[in-house]
Amino acid sequence: MTRNKGARIPLNMIVGFLGSGKTTAIKKLIDHRPEGEKWSILINEFGMVSIDQAMVDSRRDGIAVEELGGGCACCTLAFVFEPLLARFIRRTKPTRLILEPSGLSHPAKVVDILRSPKFADSIELRNIICLIDPKDFEDVRWRDSAVFQDQVQLADIVVLNWMDQRDRALIDRCHEWVESFRPPKQLVVETSFGVIDPDLLDRKFNTIRFPMFADAHQLPEPIPTELPVLHSTSDDDHAAHDHQVPAPGRPLRFQNDDSRYDACGWIFHVDDIFDRDELLDLLGYVHPIVRLKGVFRCQDDWWTINRAKDLTSYAPSAYRRDSRLEIILDRKTPGWNEFEGKILECLQK
Repeated sequence: MTRNKGARIPLNMIVGFLGSGKTTAIKKLIDHRPEGEKWSILINEFGMVSIDQAMVDSRRDGIAVEELGGGCACCTLAFVFEPLLARFIRRTKPTRLILEPSGLSHPAKVVDILRSPKFADSIELRNIICLIDPKDFEDVRWRDSAVFQDQVQLADIVVLNWMDQRDRALIDRCHEWVESFRPPKQLVVETSFGVIDPDLLDRKFNTIRFPMFADAHQLPEPIPTELPVLHSTSDDDHAAHDHQVPAPGRPLRFQNDDSRYDACGWIFHVDDIFDRDELLDLLGYVHPIVRLKGVFRCQDDWWTINRAKDLTSYAPSAYRRDSRLEIILDRKTPGWNEFEGKILECLQK
């Protein structure tokens, strides 16, 4: 299989804490590489001694391996990561790239580099996969660390590894913890020996199946077994809604049709960049609000906003899939169209 001239190269990131099984998983994926495809593997090793590169056999036809050692590509080595990746692509001309960041890194910054103008026309970022050893989850030192949580937050798909050696009760607790992340993961699976279904690299997900806040639809009465159906409320978005993919400047909008509460949610294209100050001013002071949660790509970083009535908090976020917002009111409103327009006015000019 050869890549069409001008087509962007699919790139997957395999992230995870130290010892989670990232390199082994890459080796297993290589074993199932489609015939004729050329894969280039870039490994970022925190230490100075190359170990992972030696573990991935680059002598096989169609496999090229490069290692960036001595720090993290997201921070200490960021200045050399861009030119090294550009040279690696030109030299190896791959049909797929796989990037393994250091287990001690905050790889969200690497995603920002991959989406920058330097690479946006040549790289297509596909699913980000995070491997977790439930034993690390059990250790509060690692579970509560920013690195561990950022890696899970960033991932589209979480793979719980080492199932053959971990207690079922521990696995279930780890699974429940991963499922508690908001926005939710696209998929959480279990495996052993680092085996990952190659289909996960390119699997597309139906956006509507993953409402951002499961608690947004909880009512005072007993919760139904299934979430209420969400409906697109904008005629202009019917074409995008069919494929469950927002377009730049044209978000998907979904509204809960409960008789007492009014909950509306938006999913924005990843290329929509918001003016942080304008956006937070709008969302921080709009009334009346029972609940408001959002995550947005802004010009300086990705930010979460969380409001419960009059209490508002903001924080940087490692999430990178898309911008999302959901608002709950305790009364019906006809004003969602007008409010959506105000949100879109906060897009960076």
